[in-house]
Amino acid sequence: MRRKSNLLRATRIALAILFFVAVTLLFLGVGWRFNMWFAWVAKVQFLPALMALDFVVLATLILLTLIFGRLYCSVICPLGVMQDIFGWLGKRQKRNRYTYSSERRWLRYSVLVLFVVCLIVGFAPVTTLLAPYSAYGRIVNSLFRPLYDLLQNALALVDTHFEWYLIPEAELWLRSVTTLVVALLTLLLLGVLAWRNGRTYCNTICPVGTLLSLFARFSLFRIQVDEQRCNKCSMCERNCKAAAIDSKSGKVDYSRCVACGDCIDKCKHGAVHYRPVALRSRKSDTPTSPERRAMMTGALLAVGSAAMAQAKIKVDGGLAEIEQKRTPRRSVPLTPPGSHSMHNLQRHCTACQLCVSACPNNVLRPSLDPLRFMQPELSFERGFCRPECNRCSQVCPTAAICAIEPEDKTAIRIGHAVWIADNCIPVAKGDECGACARNCQAEAILMVDYATADGRTVKVPTVDAERCIGCGECEYLCPSRPFSAIYVEGYTTHHKD
Repeated sequence: MRRKSNLLRATRIALAILFFVAVTLLFLGVGWRFNMWFAWVAKVQFLPALMALDFVVLATLILLTLIFGRLYCSVICPLGVMQDIFGWLGKRQKRNRYTYSSERRWLRYSVLVLFVVCLIVGFAPVTTLLAPYSAYGRIVNSLFRPLYDLLQNALALVDTHFEWYLIPEAELWLRSVTTLVVALLTLLLLGVLAWRNGRTYCNTICPVGTLLSLFARFSLFRIQVDEQRCNKCSMCERNCKAAAIDSKSGKVDYSRCVACGDCIDKCKHGAVHYRPVALRSRKSDTPTSPERRAMMTGALLAVGSAAMAQAKIKVDGGLAEIEQKRTPRRSVPLTPPGSHSMHNLQRHCTACQLCVSACPNNVLRPSLDPLRFMQPELSFERGFCRPECNRCSQVCPTAAICAIEPEDKTAIRIGHAVWIADNCIPVAKGDECGACARNCQAEAILMVDYATADGRTVKVPTVDAERCIGCGECEYLCPSRPFSAIYVEGYTTHHKD
């Protein structure tokens, strides 16, 4: 029996490592082929599946919880696995350090209700900060990705020295200070809580954990304490990172238990088992009252309502240093092709930053708009949205950016170019330019005569808004500094020809 329990725990740990490494590598952007093979690990996360209205994944996860308990939290959720890693590191400093604590229902359900309400009304800042998968994505993309890029550049130097030229150099740049600060604070908070008390965040704040706990109370397989073998040594309680085992009474809070198996491994008397409960005699350690049933039904209806509501080009001429471009003030922000509209992106996006990490053109970055906090938007200081690229639509685990084919992308108009006379080199300096017209792949820019205030006639661009797709190539390649003489204004709703 003990060998069987050890095998189950080892299997859970192996699966947890697989999911954790796969999700981490996705956000590190190790390669497009890897993204295509393992994009499914992002799509089986609970909240992305909810936002994408993927009822097959949602039903599978709920069924998994009803059978095995909250295995999702200890195997599939990367933030949950990260908490376990911090807890394991804390164990090396002090073993047998956990104690039982009663469930803080008022806090758990208050956060869940707040989360569901904000999800329904589309208030992104709250849902963005509380979503566990998105929080982990921001941590990897903002904190670990730069370290990975530094390592890649170090290997690229060695690669160049031996003239192999197999490893490309990564471009290091800060996408958003705000996102970096949020990611750092999240990592510190989770690290301290998990180091000291195990899964405190998972079992008191996380809305996904609270929702799944409603089903875990009735799971078929559960951690059970055999009172005849138990000698009240409390080793199971002191090794339960969910603080769900009360060794004095032999009770287990199944709403918080994540079926990790640590208690089974630590029990020397064979008193703790993970096994099915007899269907006829199964009783919950926390009796299900009519009020609790109403709460569970209300939560499911609220989440259902929320789900239905979500219906390196170089231009510096060599080694000469030039002034960096600045981001223009756009009246309407640019949202990625495939997002359909700003409203659709705001309703479905969990701000996980996977699209930002996957973008090879460095045009996506987190928004600072309070209503779209840390959701992706386009800006063209470091590149432009290449018509043949559709990576963001391929990796998005929700319906925020729907999958599009490269051949269809050129028919989607996400914005239009706007010319600024005062910034244009022919007007300001009298020199010929025309870089925007020469490089416009949509052939939406023509050079026409323009009479300046001092009586000169120069060639300047004019934009055909009906042909412009808003790719930003003209804005990126415009040699005017610090602001381009031509920039792209977004459309609140995309147009498709």
